[in-house]
Amino acid sequence: MWLSNKRPRTLNYWVNKKWAKSWSKIEKAISHFLTLKKREGIEWTTKWISNAYKIINVKLKKYWINPNNI
Repeated sequence: MWLSNKRPRTLNYWVNKKWAKSWSKIEKAISHFLTLKKREGIEWTTKWISNAYKIINVKLKKYWINPNNI
């Protein structure tokens, strides 16, 4: 039987990688950026949107995606 007091190593992934393990993470990051752009056009710039831009820019930088080309 497996030891239950250890962390599941197969379910965890290395967060500081320079590239995503799957393409779905990259697609979701791009779609999140685009929805923020649309939302900013509708609601103007709110504090929540500016904080979300900081987070998504870190993700895009981690995946080596230029937000100007999206």
